[in-house]
Amino acid sequence: MTYNIKDINLAPAGEKKIKWVQRHMPVLESIKKDFAEEKPFEGLTIASCLHLEPKTINLGLTLQAGGAEVAMTGCNPLSIQDDATAAGAKAGLNMFGWTGESTEEYYEQLNRVLDYEPDIVIDDGADLIFLIHQERPELLEKLRGGCEETTTGVQRLKAMFNDGALKMPVMSVNDSYMKYLFDNRYGTGQSTFDSIMGSTNSVIAGQTVAVCGYGWCGRGIAMRAAGLGANVIVTEVDPIKALEAKMDGYRVMTVAQALEEADMVVTATGNRDVISGDDFKHVKDGCVLANSGHFNLEINEDDLAAQSVKREMLKPDIEGFTLENGRTVYLLAGGRLVNLAGEYGQGHPAEIMDLSFAMQALSAKRLVNEDMEPGVYKTRDEVDTEVAKLKLKAMGVEIDELSKEQEEYMNSWDVGT
Repeated sequence: MTYNIKDINLAPAGEKKIKWVQRHMPVLESIKKDFAEEKPFEGLTIASCLHLEPKTINLGLTLQAGGAEVAMTGCNPLSIQDDATAAGAKAGLNMFGWTGESTEEYYEQLNRVLDYEPDIVIDDGADLIFLIHQERPELLEKLRGGCEETTTGVQRLKAMFNDGALKMPVMSVNDSYMKYLFDNRYGTGQSTFDSIMGSTNSVIAGQTVAVCGYGWCGRGIAMRAAGLGANVIVTEVDPIKALEAKMDGYRVMTVAQALEEADMVVTATGNRDVISGDDFKHVKDGCVLANSGHFNLEINEDDLAAQSVKREMLKPDIEGFTLENGRTVYLLAGGRLVNLAGEYGQGHPAEIMDLSFAMQALSAKRLVNEDMEPGVYKTRDEVDTEVAKLKLKAMGVEIDELSKEQEEYMNSWDVGT
């Protein structure tokens, strides 16, 4: 076991956090027990680039229980929890990274985990997979494949495959029902406002909140904002999603129109420059800008700074920008992923990540059991179903089953009259 972290002496605090999340991740704990008996990763090395916090360390411990040597680094310098990485290192995981590392240090840590010559990589944003293809292609010969956690990473990987550049199989965990229906919607919705409310100490009720993007993350953010009493506006470029948002009861308009009214704006598109250029001329005085997309490109901070006559850090994750027109706008967490990079960001609740990381663990197992060609693969529906059953069982929920006659009826074309 090796590590390059802030302070190994922080481990006791991290161990308490991990113990707490394990109590609320029964599906992953069930898989961990199975892995400990089966040892599906015996003799293999798994490298990961994920948000390093207690729930993620628990995934690492699950893979370790399955016999893997595990090397972990963070996919965002501001989301790393140093006590959690210390606890992971003490438990025998190879841990690399610390809160606030520079861009150069970030890529040094990526290379450190790749130095283990992994058989499987688990990514959040596809940085490890990109680095392998661009700078370390010799690792492809040994690599069985990878798993990708988030929408942004999957989009990049599909683009690579369409261009003929992807040289390995990748499991699109993000496209599994048990990931996007729960993690992207309920997880992002709650964790985004947990962080925003902790940082700003603002009441959401009565405010006008604009949500840019109505994918599963945007749906979750809009739903949670409405549940907190906000007046919700949605901006979209997809006509179908825009119509869905309208039918869901939200006002739909352009970004420029929304900025004229919004007290708070949350971006969640996976794209760049959602708010940029002249958009800032429309921002309402006192507006709070936050991003819940993976990369800090959705709100163009350079454009915002160029149109400002003054900028001032008000809190560790709140920066005020006074514009040329005299209005002031507040940017949270430097435009980074607010639910993890914000001062009060803890990521999604453990009960939600229990599902996502269960899908990650089982997807990694599939890479071991199957010889797959390069491509982006969806998880099998029966795996989603099994994870859902395990979760319901842990929650004490019972459901009905189809009778034999009902199954035959549903699978027959000749149903009679």
